[in-house]
Amino acid sequence: MNTEQEESWKDNQSKNNKASNSFFKELLNILFSVVVAYLLFLLIRAYLFFPFQVVGPSMYPTLQDGDRLILNRLGQLDRFDVVVFPAPDAESSENNEEYVKRIIGVPGDEISYQDDELYIDGEVVEEKYLETLKEDQENSLLTPDFTLLDVPGSESLVVPEGMYLVLGDNREVSKDSRMFGLVPEEVIEGTTSLRIWPLNRIGFLEKNE
Repeated sequence: MNTEQEESWKDNQSKNNKASNSFFKELLNILFSVVVAYLLFLLIRAYLFFPFQVVGPSMYPTLQDGDRLILNRLGQLDRFDVVVFPAPDAESSENNEEYVKRIIGVPGDEISYQDDELYIDGEVVEEKYLETLKEDQENSLLTPDFTLLDVPGSESLVVPEGMYLVLGDNREVSKDSRMFGLVPEEVIEGTTSLRIWPLNRIGFLEKNE
């Protein structure tokens, strides 16, 4: 190999090495981006937002079996928020069953139902999300009369600090605070107001206004 051929060979080797180094750098950049994106996804899911699938008819007609929601882990809990929490009456902690219900009573509320009407601190409060079900009930009550003293474990007519009264919209079939008692704030995993599935019902849940 003469000098000119040797120089040409060295140039080609140098170009190949540069191309190889460039390829590996690009590959490392892609892998790094994928890892960062995955970690961000885990952080968002753990601390901000995460998906949830409705199981059962207890929140009908607001939510239906199979609906997929986005839960928000941030923000203050408020009356009529739709929330998700571990099933208090699950047979074991390994069950992982979760309930989706609506907050009816917040700390400090005096809650009762009389003649199918919600009373908060002695005043009637309309529940617009129940209108369809009430129309279908004809002469029967959708929500039987009760006060907080009828709720398991409750010793007062007023919701205590750190606790919430939750009910399913489909009162006839829902397992809720009437059966398992008030729900502690610390176990509530998040609130939801956004449905992302099915496609024909994507959108924000109607507020009780």
